[in-house]
Amino acid sequence: MKIAAFIPARYAATRFPAKLMQVLGNKPVIRHTYDNTLATGLFDEVYVVTDSTIIYEEITSNGGKAIMSIKEHESGSDRIAEAVIDMDIDIIVNVQGDEPFVQRAALEKLLHVFEGESGKSVQVASLMQELNEQSLIQDPNYVKVVVDKNNNALLFSRSVIPYPRSTEALITYYEHIGVYAFRKAALINFTSWPMTPLEAAEKIECLRYLEYGIPIKMVVTEYMGVEIDTPEDLKRAEQYLYR
Repeated sequence: MKIAAFIPARYAATRFPAKLMQVLGNKPVIRHTYDNTLATGLFDEVYVVTDSTIIYEEITSNGGKAIMSIKEHESGSDRIAEAVIDMDIDIIVNVQGDEPFVQRAALEKLLHVFEGESGKSVQVASLMQELNEQSLIQDPNYVKVVVDKNNNALLFSRSVIPYPRSTEALITYYEHIGVYAFRKAALINFTSWPMTPLEAAEKIECLRYLEYGIPIKMVVTEYMGVEIDTPEDLKRAEQYLYR
């Protein structure tokens, strides 16, 4: 199988504009994400896909590969689909640009679910990690996911799910990590479907798959560091970088 990683990178983020060009340690966030994805050695190609000449130049001037989007896009998946439509690729991994601490072990586990007989039925997969801090469980910037007994996603939400009506129940909360893997056909189908009501309400693109009846296989990973959505996250990422 030919496997490629794509990193959608929008400059004008709503909650934290230009967050991907904020300096983390000695280089911008987007360079950490690109360099760490490339360093896994798991991919035939790694690209940043962006609407920004600033991000494009940052990547290409440092020896990386980047693609400029032609159209405006609502989601990272739409941005990637435009880039891959004429490419010969079997599995596409979408690494969000604000995931600077992406690791080989997590991506390897994600790709593993597509292998063997059981993997033939998997169309979409994604990562999740345990969320233990109560303040983060309550934070709408942290997307939560609940799964069934086979680790297929039941629902994603910015709200607290499941809601702890019973204080005696033992609940493990999972944060959805913005890293996906799809078969090319599943991604192209996704972009042909109109935005769905839950997706529009929550602003969580993968809800579109669930609303159209496409299972998402979730993979538990060890802590992947800090996803950067806010200036406060950037400060936490600095602390994590130098831990």
